[in-house]
Amino acid sequence: MRRDFTLLWAGMGVSQLGTQVQRVAIAWQLYLLTHSPLSLGLLGLFRVAPVLLLALGAGVVADSVDRRRLVMLTQSLMALASAALAVMTATGHASATAIYALSFLTGMANAFDNPARQALVPALVPASELPSALSLNITTWQVASVIGPGLGGLLLRVCDRKLVDMTALGAHPGLVVAYALDALSFIAVIAALAVMRFRAPASSGKRPSLAAAIEGLRFARAQPVILWMMLLDFAGTFLAGATLLMPVFADRVLHVGTDGLGLLLAAPAVGAVATALAMSWLPPPRARGVVVLVSVVIYGASIAVFGLSTSFALSLVALAVSGAADTVSMIVRQTIRQLLTPDEMRGRMTSVNMIFFMGGPQLGEVEAGLVATWIGAPLSVATGGIACAVFAIVVAIAVPIVRRHRADS
Repeated sequence: MRRDFTLLWAGMGVSQLGTQVQRVAIAWQLYLLTHSPLSLGLLGLFRVAPVLLLALGAGVVADSVDRRRLVMLTQSLMALASAALAVMTATGHASATAIYALSFLTGMANAFDNPARQALVPALVPASELPSALSLNITTWQVASVIGPGLGGLLLRVCDRKLVDMTALGAHPGLVVAYALDALSFIAVIAALAVMRFRAPASSGKRPSLAAAIEGLRFARAQPVILWMMLLDFAGTFLAGATLLMPVFADRVLHVGTDGLGLLLAAPAVGAVATALAMSWLPPPRARGVVVLVSVVIYGASIAVFGLSTSFALSLVALAVSGAADTVSMIVRQTIRQLLTPDEMRGRMTSVNMIFFMGGPQLGEVEAGLVATWIGAPLSVATGGIACAVFAIVVAIAVPIVRRHRADS
């Protein structure tokens, strides 16, 4: 089974790198088309709406069918969406409406992909190695988040400086190449899934039904530690979400252009990778609740510093700290959820968690875009970071079961 996990891990690493390149391209292209912070925020709404609508049903499906085949299907659909973006941009037919529509379709595929893929991992490694496998997945995702934005920024710089044939790739060649690379990157994970030896379907054996979805919600409600960990994740990312406002900071606040945009988007991942590698060498924290709460406070505070900063160097440091804090919280929260969830519930619990961990950032981008329209991007991000830190402090005081949760509890 370790062979199958290695294949999946390697394929997803390549695919995640392409996805990070695509995210930089979409944000910059949408900004070029609209020059509106609100339009960037709305992108988050189109990404998260299908997740919120389909998540519970997608979790039931992930617990009822062959998860490997389901992931192959969803990855193929996402590859087609990126290919469509490349073609439309190359032919001059790209528009904000088209970007929103394809983002919505990709969100639909993601709604089914995440619970199936995350629930597949525990079947590929021994239970004793699950925490290490989860940490490795997170580290790989963060490494892609470091390399991807930098590569995306480089491609956009090539576009701006017109270093390639404009007639061959349309008005924005860098954007076309970015979307094409993302579409091709999905081949790696699809091929990995195709040659895996694991063929068994999920263990629940239940047909998709409303009762099965309700069962997942009841399980989440019966596990207060898991529920509060998901709420902390949602509140933190909703209040302190700022990723889609990065083009505004790069252009209007820090004046660093597309080169700086790539570095700003990569900075959180740099801190995240360093922290994940350190955690892989250190023993797992025993006071899990306290670690998560402190991490969320640090995350919010660092985002507030970034929002108020007019120094590019300070902004990069603040974002790196936010990535480090978020990674500590993420690894501990995922470990808690996976270890407290039986295998037959993993798809549904992942789908419930998906509502929080995907809904928070994407809805947070909408909130940040709206507030930025009223009071400006810097104050929008700063006040959101402060609110995130305050929320974690309130939970620490008002919900003792969270701060008291330990590895041996």
